[in-house]
Amino acid sequence: MKKSRFSEAQIPGILRQQDQDQTVVQICREHGISEPTFYAWKSKFGGMGVSELQRLKHLE
Repeated sequence: MKKSRFSEAQIPGILRQQDQDQTVVQICREHGISEPTFYAWKSKFGGMGVSELQRLKHLE
C-alpha cells in the first residue's frame, strides 16, 4: 500500500478548514489534493480527532 503524503495530524486539520469558510476547491488547490480525495477523507475521518485517527492507523 502506498504511503500517504499527509500525516495523521494533517488530515483532520485539512478537513477543519472547510468549517472556516473556505471552499473545497480552495482547500484542494492549497494542499494539492483532488476533490474526490477530500470527500473520501471527509467520509472516513470526518468526526475524528488526531488521537482517534492515530489509533485507527495503528490498528490498520
